[in-house]
Amino acid sequence: MVRDILILIEVSPESLSRIEAAGFKAQVALSAQDRTAAIKSLGAHLEVVLTNGSTGLSAAQIAALPELKLICALGAGYEKIDLGAAHARGIVVTHGPGTNDSSVADHAIALLMSIVRAIPQVDAAARRGQWAQSRQPRPTLSKKKLGILGLGNIGQQIARRAVGGFEMTVGYHSRHSRENSSFTYFDTPTALAAWADFLIVATPGGAGTFHLVDTNVLRALGPDGYLVNIARGSVVDTAALIEALNNHYIAGAALDVLEGEPEVPKALINLTNLILTPHIGGRSPEAVAATVGLVIDNLKAYFADGAVLTPVPRGE
Repeated sequence: MVRDILILIEVSPESLSRIEAAGFKAQVALSAQDRTAAIKSLGAHLEVVLTNGSTGLSAAQIAALPELKLICALGAGYEKIDLGAAHARGIVVTHGPGTNDSSVADHAIALLMSIVRAIPQVDAAARRGQWAQSRQPRPTLSKKKLGILGLGNIGQQIARRAVGGFEMTVGYHSRHSRENSSFTYFDTPTALAAWADFLIVATPGGAGTFHLVDTNVLRALGPDGYLVNIARGSVVDTAALIEALNNHYIAGAALDVLEGEPEVPKALINLTNLILTPHIGGRSPEAVAATVGLVIDNLKAYFADGAVLTPVPRGE
């Protein structure tokens, strides 16, 4: 039996082919208008939706799908899926923890190196013929203090790269300190930022971490400090960051995620102490293949016996 799957996010042709080869007919709806139309036309029988944490699935959308049984989040995040509405209906929600951790951790270090050493900026200057002017001293990463906001799987992988590759000292803040961790725990993000030379945001999104990096944290990071965000745009207060970069309260920032993405605030575009990448941290070929593979495994498992491999916990 071929089942329709409503896909609300951009998925490569290769990934679509894999999903369809697993026995599902892909119905792709990327714009708000297309989603509304697809939910209306498919709502009477649709059982599966594929989304992600940034796009989510609202309570109203869930209510318009009376036969919905399974929501799959592509990747680890699920912050914009209305879990209360889903669980109230007995709808299973899955996600993809661990599938792109290495790729995101690699990207975090790449962004940190790029902003600290000003790689894009000096590349552009050299191409403009400003060779001599661009040869200004830049900080090193080696033996510096790295603060990690959120020491989950990705945060731990970043820490291992920082210690093993650059001999950094690592501190962290999370909801709870980790037993048996060799890294220094700080009880607030502000305290962590005040200690650190560099601050990498690796915490989940959602209401609990909304604007966790605010004016106080940025001021504490200081005029020689650098911020990297590979988590969710909502964790960093964009207005506070714009103010900090414009006034050099911090030295620079590198962002793979933004509030309201894919729209880029105009105030960010011309900042010379900022690097932007379009939420590609987890988009290595290896990570994409693993993430889509886990979605397919969850789909097959659910329709085989009702069980799934990686459900979002009911308490979330």
